[in-house]
Amino acid sequence: MSETASTEPGKIRLRLPATSANLGPGFDAVAIALDFYLEIEAEPADRFSIAATGRDAERCAGLEDNLIIEAYKRLLRSHQREIVPLAIGMHNQIPLGMGCGSSAAGRLAAIVLANHFGRLGFSTEDVLDEAYMLEGHPDNVSACWLGGFVASVCEGRHVHPVHVAPLDEWQAIVAIPAEPLPTSVARSVLPASYWLHDVVQNLQSVSLLGLAFERGRGDLLRLAMQDKVHQPYRAAICPLLPLVLPLAGEHGILGASLSGAGPSVLVIVDHESNLDTALAALRQAVAATENVELLTSKFVTCGAKDLIQTGRI
Repeated sequence: MSETASTEPGKIRLRLPATSANLGPGFDAVAIALDFYLEIEAEPADRFSIAATGRDAERCAGLEDNLIIEAYKRLLRSHQREIVPLAIGMHNQIPLGMGCGSSAAGRLAAIVLANHFGRLGFSTEDVLDEAYMLEGHPDNVSACWLGGFVASVCEGRHVHPVHVAPLDEWQAIVAIPAEPLPTSVARSVLPASYWLHDVVQNLQSVSLLGLAFERGRGDLLRLAMQDKVHQPYRAAICPLLPLVLPLAGEHGILGASLSGAGPSVLVIVDHESNLDTALAALRQAVAATENVELLTSKFVTCGAKDLIQTGRI
């Protein structure tokens, strides 16, 4: 429930799922939610503090240039609200800088916290629009906020998303290399213009992609996840990609793509019964690459907006 005007906003708990964007041809347009999370509990305090556990806990606990705290402060200032210091407890399962939506989850968390403790009165649509403006593209934030497979188009500052539930039996494997890749670096290798036939092929693939998810057509994913706009140019800085792409269509693997801007690679498997077979094929494909983590996951249909435990924004 929303806090009344006579009471101070109380503790709030958030669960924000990881996401994988693009899925091949859906550049800056589509993403899907995964079942590992950024979990946050926050309440007013005398000063800012973060007690972090999980992945990259030391980085998450740092107060200097902290993505969540800085975005939270900026949003409150922009709405002429008092900055309420927070004591934050955090458990992070999302790898940082690996193309799994860590920045989208962090920015959404900041917006929800500012809305709650600053009484901004944002609707769920307002939260998504604000996250899009902070993130610069709607794909990860839409999937994190809404869950499921989400396609988004932007009109000015407003996001128009459509989301569908993937088949329950479809599974995900995320191949994560040892070193992260800044999104700015991944974008810097993209060309300023493209051949018409490459653009046409991407339009064909992404049209098929949405229908494949909506209708549960796993047999279409190998073709629907093919890309000519960003993956060929990022392959040199995302060395797992050329090792994994040839596996699509075999070993129960329906399709594969970079996860977001990389360097991780998303693999979609047709059924849990084929996970071991797919994992074995992936291990063999990346055997020459050191310290590759293969993280198994399910797709989730429930997004962060439905996982706020204290209050309704």
